[in-house]
Amino acid sequence: MSARRVLPTEEAVDLLELVRDLAARELAPRVAEAEASGTFPRDVFRLLGKTGILGLPYAEEYGGGGQPYEVYLQVLEEIASVWSSVGVGVSVHALSCFGLVTSGTEEQKRQWLPDMLGGDLLGGYCLSEAHAGSDPAAMRTTARRDGDEYVLNGAKAWTTHGGEADFYKVMARTSPERNGISCFLVPADTPGLTADNPEKKMGLTGSTTATMLFQDVRVPVERRLGNEGDGLRIALAGLDSGRLGIAAVATGLAQGALDQAVAYAQQRETFGKRIIDHQGLAFVLADMEAAVQSARATTLHAARLRDQGLSFGREASIAKLVATDNAMKVTTDAVQVLGGYGYTRDFPVERYMREAKVMQIFEGTNQIQRMVIGRDLDKATPGTLTVAPRHAAKEQS
Repeated sequence: MSARRVLPTEEAVDLLELVRDLAARELAPRVAEAEASGTFPRDVFRLLGKTGILGLPYAEEYGGGGQPYEVYLQVLEEIASVWSSVGVGVSVHALSCFGLVTSGTEEQKRQWLPDMLGGDLLGGYCLSEAHAGSDPAAMRTTARRDGDEYVLNGAKAWTTHGGEADFYKVMARTSPERNGISCFLVPADTPGLTADNPEKKMGLTGSTTATMLFQDVRVPVERRLGNEGDGLRIALAGLDSGRLGIAAVATGLAQGALDQAVAYAQQRETFGKRIIDHQGLAFVLADMEAAVQSARATTLHAARLRDQGLSFGREASIAKLVATDNAMKVTTDAVQVLGGYGYTRDFPVERYMREAKVMQIFEGTNQIQRMVIGRDLDKATPGTLTVAPRHAAKEQS
Protein backbone atom coordinates (compact mmCIF):
# COMPACT_ATOMS: atom_id res chain seq x y z
CA MET A 1 0.00 0.00 0.00
CA SER A 2 1.40 3.36 -0.95
CA ALA A 3 2.58 5.91 1.62
CA ARG A 4 -0.10 8.55 1.36
CA ARG A 5 -0.86 10.17 4.70
CA VAL A 6 -0.44 13.71 5.94
CA LEU A 7 -1.81 13.83 9.48
CA PRO A 8 -2.08 16.76 11.90
CA THR A 9 -0.69 15.12 15.07
CA GLU A 10 1.50 12.26 16.27
CA GLU A 11 -1.59 10.84 17.97
CA ALA A 12 -3.32 10.69 14.60
CA VAL A 13 -0.31 8.96 13.02
CA ASP A 14 -0.34 6.34 15.77
CA LEU A 15 -4.09 5.90 15.39
CA LEU A 16 -3.80 5.23 11.68
CA GLU A 17 -1.02 2.72 12.26
CA LEU A 18 -3.26 0.95 14.78
CA VAL A 19 -6.14 0.85 12.29
CA ARG A 20 -3.90 -0.40 9.48
CA ASP A 21 -2.59 -3.19 11.69
CA LEU A 22 -6.08 -4.11 12.90
CA ALA A 23 -7.38 -4.23 9.33
CA ALA A 24 -4.54 -6.52 8.26
CA ARG A 25 -4.93 -8.87 11.24
CA GLU A 26 -8.68 -8.93 11.85
CA LEU A 27 -10.39 -7.91 8.61
CA ALA A 28 -8.27 -9.08 5.69
CA PRO A 29 -8.36 -12.81 6.60
CA ARG A 30 -12.18 -12.79 6.77
CA VAL A 31 -13.38 -10.50 4.02
CA ALA A 32 -13.44 -12.92 1.05
CA GLU A 33 -15.42 -15.62 2.83
CA ALA A 34 -17.84 -13.20 4.49
CA GLU A 35 -18.59 -11.41 1.22
CA ALA A 36 -19.00 -14.71 -0.65
CA SER A 37 -21.44 -16.06 1.94
CA GLY A 38 -23.19 -12.76 2.68
CA THR A 39 -22.33 -13.00 6.38
CA PHE A 40 -22.83 -9.86 8.44
CA PRO A 41 -19.77 -9.35 10.71
CA ARG A 42 -21.45 -8.01 13.85
CA ASP A 43 -18.47 -8.96 15.99
CA VAL A 44 -16.22 -6.74 13.88
CA PHE A 45 -18.26 -3.69 14.84
CA ARG A 46 -18.03 -4.63 18.52
CA LEU A 47 -14.27 -4.86 18.10
CA LEU A 48 -14.13 -1.49 16.36
CA GLY A 49 -16.24 -0.03 19.16
CA LYS A 50 -13.94 -1.37 21.86
CA THR A 51 -10.96 -0.01 19.91
CA GLY A 52 -12.60 3.43 19.86
CA ILE A 53 -13.05 3.60 16.08
CA LEU A 54 -16.86 3.83 16.00
CA GLY A 55 -16.89 7.05 18.00
CA LEU A 56 -13.84 8.80 16.56
CA PRO A 57 -15.44 12.07 15.37
CA TYR A 58 -17.54 12.58 18.50
CA ALA A 59 -16.76 14.20 21.85
CA GLU A 60 -14.71 12.32 24.43
CA GLU A 61 -17.12 13.24 27.22
CA TYR A 62 -19.70 10.90 25.66
CA GLY A 63 -17.26 8.09 24.91
CA GLY A 64 -16.05 9.33 21.53
CA GLY A 65 -12.52 9.82 20.27
CA GLY A 66 -12.58 13.59 19.86
CA GLN A 67 -10.78 13.37 16.51
CA PRO A 68 -11.18 15.89 13.68
CA TYR A 69 -13.03 14.73 10.59
CA GLU A 70 -9.81 14.90 8.61
CA VAL A 71 -8.43 12.06 10.73
CA TYR A 72 -11.69 10.10 10.97
CA LEU A 73 -12.09 9.99 7.19
CA GLN A 74 -8.56 8.66 6.73
CA VAL A 75 -9.36 5.92 9.23
CA LEU A 76 -12.50 5.11 7.22
CA GLU A 77 -10.43 4.99 4.05
CA GLU A 78 -7.96 2.60 5.64
CA ILE A 79 -10.75 0.21 6.70
CA ALA A 80 -12.48 0.39 3.31
CA SER A 81 -9.27 -0.39 1.44
CA VAL A 82 -9.49 -3.83 3.05
CA TRP A 83 -13.24 -4.34 3.61
CA SER A 84 -15.71 -1.90 2.06
CA SER A 85 -18.77 -3.36 3.76
CA VAL A 86 -17.27 -2.56 7.14
CA GLY A 87 -16.20 0.91 5.98
CA VAL A 88 -19.75 1.66 4.86
CA GLY A 89 -21.07 0.26 8.14
CA VAL A 90 -18.85 2.54 10.22
CA SER A 91 -19.95 5.55 8.17
CA VAL A 92 -23.64 4.66 8.52
CA HIS A 93 -23.27 4.10 12.25
CA ALA A 94 -21.69 7.55 12.63
CA LEU A 95 -24.60 9.02 10.68
CA SER A 96 -27.05 7.17 12.95
CA CYS A 97 -25.47 8.91 15.96
CA PHE A 98 -25.34 12.34 14.35
CA GLY A 99 -28.88 13.45 15.22
CA LEU A 100 -28.45 12.58 18.89
CA VAL A 101 -25.15 14.45 19.07
CA THR A 102 -26.43 17.60 17.36
CA SER A 103 -30.08 17.73 18.46
CA GLY A 104 -30.41 15.53 21.54
CA THR A 105 -30.77 16.84 25.07
CA GLU A 106 -27.93 16.43 27.52
CA GLU A 107 -29.91 13.71 29.27
CA GLN A 108 -30.46 11.82 25.99
CA LYS A 109 -26.79 12.04 25.08
CA ARG A 110 -25.56 10.74 28.42
CA GLN A 111 -28.12 7.95 28.43
CA TRP A 112 -27.49 6.52 24.94
CA LEU A 113 -24.28 7.81 23.38
CA PRO A 114 -21.72 5.82 25.42
CA ASP A 115 -23.16 2.47 24.31
CA MET A 116 -23.63 3.70 20.74
CA LEU A 117 -20.09 5.03 20.42
CA GLY A 118 -18.65 2.06 22.29
CA GLY A 119 -20.05 -0.50 19.87
CA ASP A 120 -22.59 -2.15 22.17
CA LEU A 121 -25.40 -0.56 20.16
CA LEU A 122 -25.04 -0.61 16.38
CA GLY A 123 -27.14 1.88 14.44
CA GLY A 124 -29.21 1.91 11.27
CA TYR A 125 -30.51 4.97 9.44
CA CYS A 126 -34.10 5.05 8.19
CA LEU A 127 -34.69 7.95 5.81
CA SER A 128 -35.37 6.69 2.27
CA GLU A 129 -38.64 5.14 1.14
CA ALA A 130 -39.35 3.15 -2.00
CA HIS A 131 -41.06 6.13 -3.65
CA ALA A 132 -38.95 8.84 -1.98
CA GLY A 133 -35.27 8.06 -2.27
CA SER A 134 -33.84 11.40 -3.39
CA ASP A 135 -36.82 13.41 -2.15
CA PRO A 136 -37.08 12.73 1.61
CA ALA A 137 -39.72 15.42 2.06
CA ALA A 138 -42.11 13.14 0.13
CA MET A 139 -41.95 10.39 2.77
CA ARG A 140 -45.18 8.72 3.90
CA THR A 141 -44.13 6.95 7.09
CA THR A 142 -46.11 8.59 9.89
CA ALA A 143 -45.63 9.17 13.61
CA ARG A 144 -48.94 9.96 15.34
CA ARG A 145 -48.84 11.41 18.86
CA ASP A 146 -50.80 9.33 21.35
CA GLY A 147 -50.34 10.66 24.87
CA ASP A 148 -46.73 10.11 25.97
CA GLU A 149 -45.96 8.01 22.89
CA TYR A 150 -45.77 8.22 19.12
CA VAL A 151 -47.22 5.46 16.96
CA LEU A 152 -45.15 4.84 13.81
CA ASN A 153 -46.49 3.22 10.65
CA GLY A 154 -44.84 2.82 7.27
CA ALA A 155 -41.79 1.30 5.58
CA LYS A 156 -38.20 2.51 5.20
CA ALA A 157 -36.25 1.15 2.24
CA TRP A 158 -32.53 0.53 1.72
CA THR A 159 -31.68 0.44 5.41
CA THR A 160 -28.03 -0.47 5.96
CA HIS A 161 -27.81 -2.91 8.92
CA GLY A 162 -31.56 -3.52 8.47
CA GLY A 163 -32.47 -6.40 10.78
CA GLU A 164 -28.98 -6.38 12.34
CA ALA A 165 -28.87 -2.99 14.08
CA ASP A 166 -29.72 -2.43 17.73
CA PHE A 167 -31.39 0.92 17.11
CA TYR A 168 -32.66 2.94 14.15
CA LYS A 169 -32.61 6.66 13.59
CA VAL A 170 -36.01 7.13 11.95
CA MET A 171 -37.52 10.07 10.09
CA ALA A 172 -41.32 10.06 10.13
CA ARG A 173 -44.09 12.49 9.27
CA THR A 174 -45.76 14.14 12.29
CA SER A 175 -47.82 16.66 10.29
CA PRO A 176 -49.15 16.88 6.72
CA GLU A 177 -46.93 19.84 5.79
CA ARG A 178 -44.15 18.93 3.37
CA ASN A 179 -41.50 19.58 6.01
CA GLY A 180 -43.57 18.23 8.90
CA ILE A 181 -41.06 15.49 9.70
CA SER A 182 -39.60 14.48 13.05
CA CYS A 183 -36.66 12.33 14.14
CA PHE A 184 -36.78 9.35 16.51
CA LEU A 185 -34.37 6.82 17.98
CA VAL A 186 -36.20 3.49 17.86
CA PRO A 187 -34.82 0.38 19.61
CA ALA A 188 -34.66 -2.65 17.32
CA ASP A 189 -36.67 -4.82 19.71
CA THR A 190 -39.68 -2.49 19.79
CA PRO A 191 -42.89 -4.48 19.10
CA GLY A 192 -44.18 -3.98 15.56
CA LEU A 193 -40.76 -3.21 14.08
CA THR A 194 -39.54 -5.91 11.69
CA ALA A 195 -37.10 -6.27 8.84
CA ASP A 196 -38.20 -7.49 5.42
CA ASN A 197 -36.05 -10.03 3.56
CA PRO A 198 -32.55 -8.63 2.90
CA GLU A 199 -31.94 -7.21 -0.57
CA LYS A 200 -29.97 -9.42 -2.97
CA LYS A 201 -27.26 -7.04 -4.09
CA MET A 202 -24.48 -7.20 -6.67
CA GLY A 203 -21.92 -6.01 -4.13
CA LEU A 204 -21.36 -5.18 -0.46
CA THR A 205 -22.92 -8.54 0.33
CA GLY A 206 -21.37 -8.53 3.79
CA SER A 207 -23.45 -5.46 4.60
CA THR A 208 -27.09 -6.35 5.17
CA THR A 209 -29.61 -4.02 3.50
CA ALA A 210 -33.34 -4.41 4.13
CA THR A 211 -36.63 -2.54 4.25
CA MET A 212 -37.74 -1.84 7.82
CA LEU A 213 -41.47 -2.25 8.45
CA PHE A 214 -43.28 -0.19 11.09
CA GLN A 215 -46.69 -1.48 12.18
CA ASP A 216 -48.11 0.43 15.15
CA VAL A 217 -44.62 0.83 16.60
CA ARG A 218 -44.91 2.73 19.88
CA VAL A 219 -42.04 5.03 20.76
CA PRO A 220 -41.88 7.13 23.96
CA VAL A 221 -41.85 10.89 23.48
CA GLU A 222 -38.42 11.06 25.12
CA ARG A 223 -36.99 9.20 22.12
CA ARG A 224 -37.79 12.09 19.79
CA LEU A 225 -34.71 14.15 18.90
CA GLY A 226 -35.31 17.88 18.79
CA ASN A 227 -38.78 19.33 18.36
CA GLU A 228 -41.56 18.15 16.11
CA GLY A 229 -40.76 19.28 12.59
CA ASP A 230 -36.98 19.25 13.10
CA GLY A 231 -36.50 15.90 11.38
CA LEU A 232 -35.77 17.06 7.85
CA ARG A 233 -33.29 19.64 9.11
CA ILE A 234 -31.52 16.96 11.17
CA ALA A 235 -31.48 14.58 8.22
CA LEU A 236 -30.12 17.06 5.70
CA ALA A 237 -27.46 18.39 8.11
CA GLY A 238 -26.23 14.85 8.68
CA LEU A 239 -26.13 14.01 4.98
CA ASP A 240 -23.25 16.40 4.33
CA SER A 241 -21.11 14.49 6.82
CA GLY A 242 -22.43 11.17 5.54
CA ARG A 243 -21.39 12.09 2.00
CA LEU A 244 -17.86 12.69 3.22
CA GLY A 245 -17.93 9.25 4.84
CA ILE A 246 -18.89 7.60 1.57
CA ALA A 247 -16.28 9.64 -0.31
CA ALA A 248 -13.64 8.28 2.07
CA VAL A 249 -14.92 4.72 1.69
CA ALA A 250 -14.88 5.02 -2.09
CA THR A 251 -11.34 6.38 -1.98
CA GLY A 252 -10.23 3.47 0.18
CA LEU A 253 -11.90 1.01 -2.17
CA ALA A 254 -10.13 2.57 -5.13
CA GLN A 255 -6.81 2.49 -3.27
CA GLY A 256 -7.26 -1.21 -2.54
CA ALA A 257 -7.95 -1.91 -6.21
CA LEU A 258 -4.93 0.14 -7.27
CA ASP A 259 -2.69 -1.73 -4.83
CA GLN A 260 -3.84 -5.05 -6.28
CA ALA A 261 -3.30 -3.85 -9.85
CA VAL A 262 0.20 -2.53 -9.17
CA ALA A 263 1.26 -5.71 -7.37
CA TYR A 264 0.00 -7.82 -10.27
CA ALA A 265 1.65 -5.61 -12.88
CA GLN A 266 4.99 -5.89 -11.08
CA GLN A 267 4.86 -9.70 -11.09
CA ARG A 268 3.16 -10.61 -14.37
CA GLU A 269 5.44 -10.84 -17.43
CA THR A 270 4.61 -10.64 -21.15
CA PHE A 271 6.96 -10.43 -24.12
CA GLY A 272 9.92 -10.88 -21.82
CA LYS A 273 9.27 -8.07 -19.34
CA ARG A 274 6.94 -7.11 -16.53
CA ILE A 275 3.67 -5.66 -17.74
CA ILE A 276 4.24 -2.51 -15.67
CA ASP A 277 7.23 -1.87 -17.96
CA HIS A 278 4.92 -1.61 -20.97
CA GLN A 279 4.08 2.05 -21.47
CA GLY A 280 0.43 1.43 -22.29
CA LEU A 281 -0.14 -0.39 -18.99
CA ALA A 282 2.00 2.01 -16.96
CA PHE A 283 -0.12 4.92 -18.23
CA VAL A 284 -3.29 3.17 -17.06
CA LEU A 285 -1.81 2.71 -13.60
CA ALA A 286 -0.64 6.34 -13.55
CA ASP A 287 -4.18 7.53 -14.32
CA MET A 288 -5.52 5.28 -11.56
CA GLU A 289 -3.08 6.77 -9.05
CA ALA A 290 -4.00 10.30 -10.16
CA ALA A 291 -7.69 9.50 -9.69
CA VAL A 292 -7.16 8.11 -6.17
CA GLN A 293 -5.05 11.06 -5.08
CA SER A 294 -7.55 13.52 -6.57
CA ALA A 295 -10.40 11.88 -4.67
CA ARG A 296 -8.43 11.92 -1.43
CA ALA A 297 -7.42 15.56 -1.77
CA THR A 298 -10.98 16.64 -2.59
CA THR A 299 -12.40 14.72 0.36
CA LEU A 300 -9.86 15.99 2.87
CA HIS A 301 -10.33 19.56 1.66
CA ALA A 302 -14.02 19.32 2.56
CA ALA A 303 -13.15 17.70 5.89
CA ARG A 304 -10.81 20.55 6.79
CA LEU A 305 -13.55 23.08 6.08
CA ARG A 306 -15.84 21.10 8.38
CA ASP A 307 -13.20 20.99 11.09
CA GLN A 308 -12.79 24.78 10.87
CA GLY A 309 -16.51 25.31 11.37
CA LEU A 310 -16.99 26.56 7.82
CA SER A 311 -19.78 25.66 5.42
CA PHE A 312 -18.84 22.48 3.55
CA GLY A 313 -22.05 21.28 1.90
CA ARG A 314 -21.00 22.06 -1.66
CA GLU A 315 -17.56 20.58 -1.06
CA ALA A 316 -19.08 17.43 0.48
CA SER A 317 -21.17 16.90 -2.65
CA ILE A 318 -18.13 17.49 -4.85
CA ALA A 319 -16.11 15.00 -2.81
CA LYS A 320 -18.82 12.37 -2.98
CA LEU A 321 -19.21 12.89 -6.73
CA VAL A 322 -15.49 12.86 -7.54
CA ALA A 323 -14.51 10.03 -5.20
CA THR A 324 -17.28 7.63 -6.21
CA ASP A 325 -16.98 8.27 -9.96
CA ASN A 326 -13.23 7.79 -9.65
CA ALA A 327 -13.71 4.58 -7.67
CA MET A 328 -15.87 3.16 -10.44
CA LYS A 329 -13.24 4.03 -13.04
CA VAL A 330 -10.29 2.79 -10.98
CA THR A 331 -11.87 -0.54 -10.10
CA THR A 332 -12.89 -1.09 -13.73
CA ASP A 333 -9.34 -0.39 -14.82
CA ALA A 334 -7.99 -2.74 -12.13
CA VAL A 335 -10.01 -5.57 -13.67
CA GLN A 336 -8.58 -4.61 -17.07
CA VAL A 337 -5.01 -4.66 -15.75
CA LEU A 338 -5.47 -8.20 -14.49
CA GLY A 339 -7.03 -9.29 -17.78
CA GLY A 340 -8.84 -12.61 -17.63
CA TYR A 341 -7.79 -13.11 -14.02
CA GLY A 342 -9.46 -9.85 -13.11
CA TYR A 343 -12.79 -11.28 -14.22
CA THR A 344 -12.48 -14.27 -11.90
CA ARG A 345 -13.05 -14.50 -8.17
CA ASP A 346 -9.50 -15.71 -7.64
CA PHE A 347 -8.59 -12.02 -7.26
CA PRO A 348 -10.60 -9.41 -5.32
CA VAL A 349 -10.69 -6.75 -8.04
CA GLU A 350 -13.95 -8.05 -9.53
CA ARG A 351 -15.53 -7.65 -6.10
CA TYR A 352 -14.12 -4.14 -5.81
CA MET A 353 -15.70 -3.26 -9.14
CA ARG A 354 -19.10 -4.57 -8.04
CA GLU A 355 -18.84 -2.72 -4.74
CA ALA A 356 -17.88 0.57 -6.36
CA LYS A 357 -21.15 0.89 -8.28
CA VAL A 358 -23.38 1.52 -5.29
CA MET A 359 -21.06 4.27 -4.08
CA GLN A 360 -22.40 6.38 -6.95
CA ILE A 361 -25.95 5.78 -5.71
CA PHE A 362 -26.29 5.99 -1.96
CA GLU A 363 -26.11 9.16 0.19
CA GLY A 364 -27.73 10.84 -2.82
CA THR A 365 -27.04 9.71 -6.36
CA ASN A 366 -24.31 11.52 -8.25
CA GLN A 367 -26.99 13.18 -10.35
CA ILE A 368 -28.39 14.63 -7.11
CA GLN A 369 -24.89 15.78 -6.13
CA ARG A 370 -24.65 17.70 -9.39
CA MET A 371 -27.99 19.35 -8.63
CA VAL A 372 -26.79 20.31 -5.14
CA ILE A 373 -23.55 21.75 -6.50
CA GLY A 374 -25.30 23.66 -9.28
CA ARG A 375 -27.87 25.18 -6.93
CA ASP A 376 -25.17 26.22 -4.49
CA LEU A 377 -23.18 27.84 -7.28
CA ASP A 378 -26.28 29.82 -8.23
CA LYS A 379 -26.40 31.21 -4.68
CA ALA A 380 -22.74 32.23 -4.64
CA THR A 381 -21.64 35.84 -4.89
CA PRO A 382 -20.03 36.45 -8.31
CA GLY A 383 -16.26 36.44 -8.19
CA THR A 384 -16.00 34.72 -4.80
CA LEU A 385 -16.02 31.05 -5.76
CA THR A 386 -12.26 30.61 -5.40
CA VAL A 387 -12.05 31.78 -1.78
CA ALA A 388 -13.03 30.00 1.42
CA PRO A 389 -16.79 29.59 1.94
CA ARG A 390 -18.44 32.60 3.52
CA HIS A 391 -21.49 31.05 5.06
CA ALA A 392 -21.99 30.12 8.68
CA ALA A 393 -21.26 26.50 9.54
CA LYS A 394 -24.02 23.95 9.55
CA GLU A 395 -24.66 21.90 12.67
CA GLN A 396 -21.70 19.67 13.35
CA SER A 397 -20.76 17.03 15.81
